[in-house]
Amino acid sequence: MFATLSDRLADTFKNLRGKGRLSDADIDATAREIRIALLEADVALPVVKEFVGAVKERARGEEVSQALNPAQQIVKIVNEELVNILGGETRRLRYAKSGPTVIMLAGLQGAGKTTLAAKLALWLKEQGKTPMLVACDLQRPNAVKQLEVNGERVGVPVFAPEPGNGVGDPVGVARASIDEAKRKLHDVVIVDTAGRLGIDSEMMQQAADIRDAVQPDEVLFVVDAMIGQDAVVTAQAFLEGVGYDGVVLTKLDGDARGGAALSIASLTGKPVMFASAGEKMTDFDLFHPDRMASRILDMGDVMTLIEQAEKAFDQEQAAKAAAKLTGQGGEFTLDDFLEQMQQVRKLGSMSKIMGMLPGMGQFREQLENFDEREIDRIQAIIQSMTPAERANPKMIDGSRRARIAKGSGRQVSDVNSLVDRFFEARKMMMSMARGGGMPGMPGMPGMPGVGGKRGKTKAQPKKGKGAKRSGNPAKAAQQAAAEKEKAASGGNPFGAPAGEDVDYEKAAAALDLPKDFSKFLK
Repeated sequence: MFATLSDRLADTFKNLRGKGRLSDADIDATAREIRIALLEADVALPVVKEFVGAVKERARGEEVSQALNPAQQIVKIVNEELVNILGGETRRLRYAKSGPTVIMLAGLQGAGKTTLAAKLALWLKEQGKTPMLVACDLQRPNAVKQLEVNGERVGVPVFAPEPGNGVGDPVGVARASIDEAKRKLHDVVIVDTAGRLGIDSEMMQQAADIRDAVQPDEVLFVVDAMIGQDAVVTAQAFLEGVGYDGVVLTKLDGDARGGAALSIASLTGKPVMFASAGEKMTDFDLFHPDRMASRILDMGDVMTLIEQAEKAFDQEQAAKAAAKLTGQGGEFTLDDFLEQMQQVRKLGSMSKIMGMLPGMGQFREQLENFDEREIDRIQAIIQSMTPAERANPKMIDGSRRARIAKGSGRQVSDVNSLVDRFFEARKMMMSMARGGGMPGMPGMPGMPGVGGKRGKTKAQPKKGKGAKRSGNPAKAAQQAAAEKEKAASGGNPFGAPAGEDVDYEKAAAALDLPKDFSKFLK
């Protein structure tokens, strides 16, 4: 979503590199580029003015003028100001001290409230809560059915006494849901309310009546991140008509410019609490302003990646693989390699995972064109091998490779490529696991230097070969006796024949050494 903004900011900062000192003209030019980038990203004008003003003020201060690297200091300032307009700190849910915690969802029709209600329920379930979904959207056709289906998918019960499709009293359903939650010991109640295609008094009144009936602990305004600056207008109208405690952004994985995410928290004063970035029920998490700012500036989001890996990875399997890579649990085989790839796949698409790494913005086009089916092809090749071949890939010769290619529906060249890449990957992972660093990374022990060029290393002296022994036992015994006699006579460091005396005075004179230096040679 923030691809265009990220690219524009990256180009802006690139122009500052290599400058030991920033003039007022440099700061003004940078501020102008940042302003254009934000406006193109559909960020609201008041937010842009405030943001650019704060950056310029800090850029002219001592923290940049006295910095060793002014360009990096500007990036740091922009990062901190982005965090500020995104809401500052991560805002977490407030739970009721007694009785069930009631969370009410409000927003326009089409913002994704019903799907988000199920995602939120699953997220709460993973936090150790026992949520219950309440179907109060009785206007939209099949809204109740959709919530029931989504509730079944995530394993959360749905309270839906009315069929919907224009039949039933949403306020009565909301009120009855609290008693139902207490009776069945649910500690969180999520109320899905009706939306409309536009802001009208009827919708606002119904939402306000439901709010008064259930007295929610949290009212969350659900907004589609793709609707641009109109999201801010809608958010303001809901704030005045119903009131809410936090914002939830949906469809953050879209290709819109994302100005709503950068504007809404600053203009409404309400924090963005959650973000939904995909169609899967698991594509939902807390909104972290610092991590979002880091993504916008192409610094990656390693913390989110680590958290997702901890959820998806089997700790026991990971420990076994790590032991094999350090040489403590046998050899790392193709079976282990396949298991690791399958666990990585649980994290989601490879392009999404790689996008969380720092500096991957420059490879965005390649990531977008990455064929996710490549992992299926690798799996087909590995599973076409016998257990012995997977355990010892070195035994895979030409005829075996042809058989594996035929069995997996691939070319022999694909099998060759996989086997070669496996050996390279295993070597790299073993080097990293043993603390040797990653081949090809600059500044690490035993690595090539910056730019991929290998640093000059001293040539290791070749080990001299020992004297050849004859295969004839008599000659071999004769050679051994001669070597023994030579060792007993002792060698001479000056290269003189063994057993001969050296005139050190004469040698010192020939070397033109200082007078009386000869005594040190005796």
